[in-house]
Amino acid sequence: MQIYDLIIIGSGPAGIACAIYAARYKMNFLIVGKMNGGTVNEAHRIENYPGFNSVPGVELAAKFKEHLKSFGQKIIETEIVSITKNNGNFLLKSSNEEWQAKNIILALGTERRKLEIPGEKEFVGKGVSYCATCDAFFYKNKKVAVIGGSDSAVTSALYLADLAEQVYLIYRRSELRAEPAWTEKLKEKKNIEVILERNLKEIKGDNKVQSIILKEDGKEISVDGVFIEAGSIPSVVLIKELNLQTDDKGYITVDSSQKASVEGVYAVGDISTGSNNLRQIITGAAEGAIAANAIYLKLKKS
Repeated sequence: MQIYDLIIIGSGPAGIACAIYAARYKMNFLIVGKMNGGTVNEAHRIENYPGFNSVPGVELAAKFKEHLKSFGQKIIETEIVSITKNNGNFLLKSSNEEWQAKNIILALGTERRKLEIPGEKEFVGKGVSYCATCDAFFYKNKKVAVIGGSDSAVTSALYLADLAEQVYLIYRRSELRAEPAWTEKLKEKKNIEVILERNLKEIKGDNKVQSIILKEDGKEISVDGVFIEAGSIPSVVLIKELNLQTDDKGYITVDSSQKASVEGVYAVGDISTGSNNLRQIITGAAEGAIAANAIYLKLKKS
């Protein structure tokens, strides 16, 4: 079996940036990912990435992929289900293929955090969604709730406000934690009501979402959809398999070169502790470049 210099697992901004640098360094490598562009595709608009005043997430993700393709490099669209280390190399397996590599970069991103409340699981696809960009169209002229106070929650509310009759933005703290640029735009929307210091207790309905119950006062609000933007958590399966050191929240601990606690393993983007946990597109791309450079220099010495 061929042994690659590097295999990149994940095809979001961090993984693709890493692949671009690896291609420029003329490494023998692969990039494997189940969703090209990662969760960037779910962003309504991005206004803090240099070179683009304002760009839909799906368009920026397509630009990343196009840039990588210019180097003749394709993304293998599959999911890695197992990684083991043997004789200093790594054996990676998908459902129907396997590869070997001297080094791996984990650019796995994160998974959507669940609220774990009654009705959430039952109504997924029936009014409960974790992606406004994907599902907003189904709620034209209807009432929806967005749960969360981050940039993603506020931008989701803004996007939905252009389609829905009424948007309730519900957050558990006393003030939103989104960037001021987004909260200013929020104030301009007459059909968005911000409800602070409230948690969701239950999502109710028959065959689809019909209302939500707030925990603190028991208030019931009639809605047709609930968009949950409660943050994200690391993808843990491969982390556990490799026995990697993590912080108390489960993110992979890395040094200044993005190197993890196991020799030959690097972690970049949302899944790592790099960039002071800022977890932005620009920092993920930077971490990808740093890791690729570190591996290139390592290979030159060997």
